[in-house]
Amino acid sequence: MSTEKETKDSNKACQLGFDIGGMHCAACSSRIERVVGQLDGVDKVSVNLATAKAKVWAKPGDEDEVRREVMERVAKLGFSATPSKDEDASAQYEAAKAKALEDRRQRLGRLWPMLGFTVPLLIVSMGHMMGLSLPSWLEPHSSPRAFMLVQLLLTLPVVWLGRHFYIEGTAALLHKSPTMDSLVAVGTGAAFLYSLVNTVLGLLGHDPVMRAMNLYYESCAVLLTMIEFGQFLEATARRKAGDAMGALMSLTPETALRLDPEDEAVPPEDVPVSALKAGDRLLIRPGSRVPVDGVVLTGKSAVDLSLLTGESIPVPVGPEDKLVAGSVNGEGSLTMRAEAVGQDTRLARIIRLVREAQGSKAPIARLADRVSFYFVPAVMAFALLAALAWLVFSSEPVTTPLSVFVAVLVMACPCAMGLATPMSIMVGTGRGAQLGVLIKNGAALEQAGRITTLAVDKTGTLTTGKPVLTGISVLAADGSATDGVVDGLAEKDLLTLAAALEARSEHPLALALINAGRDRGCPPCPVDDVDVSPGLGIAGTVGLNNQKYVVAVGNRAFMRERGLEVPEAAGAQLAALAEAGQTPLLLSVGTGTDARLAGILALADALRPESPAVVARLHEMGVRVVMLTGDNERTARAVAREAGVDEVAAGLLPAEKADYVRRLQSEGQVVGMVGDGINDAPALALADVGMAVGTGVDVSAEAGDIVLMRGGMEAVLTALSLSRATMRNIRENLGWAFGYNILGLPVAAGLLHIFGGPMLSPMLAGTAMALSSVSVVTNALRLRFFKIAP
Repeated sequence: MSTEKETKDSNKACQLGFDIGGMHCAACSSRIERVVGQLDGVDKVSVNLATAKAKVWAKPGDEDEVRREVMERVAKLGFSATPSKDEDASAQYEAAKAKALEDRRQRLGRLWPMLGFTVPLLIVSMGHMMGLSLPSWLEPHSSPRAFMLVQLLLTLPVVWLGRHFYIEGTAALLHKSPTMDSLVAVGTGAAFLYSLVNTVLGLLGHDPVMRAMNLYYESCAVLLTMIEFGQFLEATARRKAGDAMGALMSLTPETALRLDPEDEAVPPEDVPVSALKAGDRLLIRPGSRVPVDGVVLTGKSAVDLSLLTGESIPVPVGPEDKLVAGSVNGEGSLTMRAEAVGQDTRLARIIRLVREAQGSKAPIARLADRVSFYFVPAVMAFALLAALAWLVFSSEPVTTPLSVFVAVLVMACPCAMGLATPMSIMVGTGRGAQLGVLIKNGAALEQAGRITTLAVDKTGTLTTGKPVLTGISVLAADGSATDGVVDGLAEKDLLTLAAALEARSEHPLALALINAGRDRGCPPCPVDDVDVSPGLGIAGTVGLNNQKYVVAVGNRAFMRERGLEVPEAAGAQLAALAEAGQTPLLLSVGTGTDARLAGILALADALRPESPAVVARLHEMGVRVVMLTGDNERTARAVAREAGVDEVAAGLLPAEKADYVRRLQSEGQVVGMVGDGINDAPALALADVGMAVGTGVDVSAEAGDIVLMRGGMEAVLTALSLSRATMRNIRENLGWAFGYNILGLPVAAGLLHIFGGPMLSPMLAGTAMALSSVSVVTNALRLRFFKIAP
């Protein structure tokens, strides 16, 4: 079972949100998690480095006290925690975007002058090594004092511009929670102070030439500049991670054309979408976006849902059809009635789900968090020990231990470890939303890639989910089919009763009967005392021709529950229909307690054209496919043969589907369940990963960890493939982050020099450290282009 499922009980506690300021690496986030998690009244805490947000689950009744303690405790650690504002997702996104742009602007504003001072400093300090000659008044051997003073004057502005590293890094050290800034502050500070002492002694006449040749000003300035440059590149790249969210935000137009409710002749008024209310009548012009959810009143067109569901084929719409915000109208003009506006639209709910998923953590992130918590103190101890070892056990000049100390400190990069997981999750979940797959949390994203057995419902997943009525058999008393009228009811009367009753059901088969009744001109009938038995059938009282009938429509088990046995002749007809891949429904009719089987309704649900190929692809991925359906076994096996499904369990009730999932799990299988989120809710909730099939962009299936915004096995394949691609991306990021430090730190400590190789310059170490985070973010951004290979 996924970690997220195991912690659902924790989610019953009050969830508090905080915006965290001052975090720069995984050591920051893991330290906050550990400290806040130890507070009384806190059940669970999750801090996300990429989004700079924290979620705290407080015990009921302790919310205010926990909120105050969290803010105080985080402040003592050297960070800031402010309660997140209760804003809609769009406002949060815009605020985060503005904050990111401002951070990028500030970094760029510091970076240019830092470069302006660092470049001439490099020329002065190291120009002679590159064959450049300095004027005599600046040459270290002839004018050592001028040489030292010029370097100091060029370094001071860089240190001042990079003072945030020292302020935040020193504060973290004083709070006993060292971070990446602490490493930078100690490393560059040591290089600067060593150089400053040499400068002062040289100016006082203590061997100025020797002192001039032992300065590390350029290391300090270059390190600060390169780290600032790396963070600027990182901030630029991280902003692109929100492109998918931005694309979703842009789907809602800013204005809408509202029609006058009293006079249709009045020209439509252009009003802000935020001013719309449920019940407003709107004009949707050709080529424009639908502003809110609603229903078509007049006109015919086709709407493009591709940016919402990934479905490339426009969907035809007409009167009484649903419209969703964000879809693009085709060539026809439509009028619509608004039904859901603002944060109640399906698009708004999708955006909220994506945002929550991007702020969640995958279980694999715990590894990086655990390592990062101890990493910075361990690096500082390692740097000190390495420097002492060179000082005590080697004959190298004192500059070598200093160089080793600085190089080790700035080589370490907890940033890359902290960004490895959240950046991939942010980009992966955003890309999923673009492809019509809503992944609710990082745990589901990780677990989906481990699925070994996929249990699927038949209707709407393997099949089109749009069954049609193919025939009606009127049954005589002995169960045999007849063309005549039985008990005063003809074929059309039976369909009328069934369609009226099924109008109260949400099952896909019900829609087939409703459509058939409408197509054949069946009149509407009053219905009372409706009783729905999920997975079995529906019963109720239907009025027709001034007579009330007790009607039931369902499978053989449903009829048996009602005390009706299927005669042999009718049973043979049921078997023949099932063998042909059709779904037979039994219809019983009575005027009191004398109900009897009156007809058989045959329905057919065509197999989706892509289902066999997708099942074959799943087999190639090592995933076994099992069909769990409430349909009869013959029909189910006919569909399974055509689709290539491995195993079939038919005639199952919702609770029995959950039992079957439990049995698969007991065999050691990681089980994914695909269903409609209503009848399949128990199995979806129990599965390691529940994938609920939405209708269009319906995201109401709370039981699912993943919502497939368009039905069919292609969406399932997308979900599993995206999960595997994202987890592969995370492992690549973690491999780079850990491998970089495992290989880089010994080199920075002088391992190569022991065997006659070169020492690693602190400048190169700092450059590598700065670029390591950029490489992790850039690798995560590759997921923006994910698509299933043909």
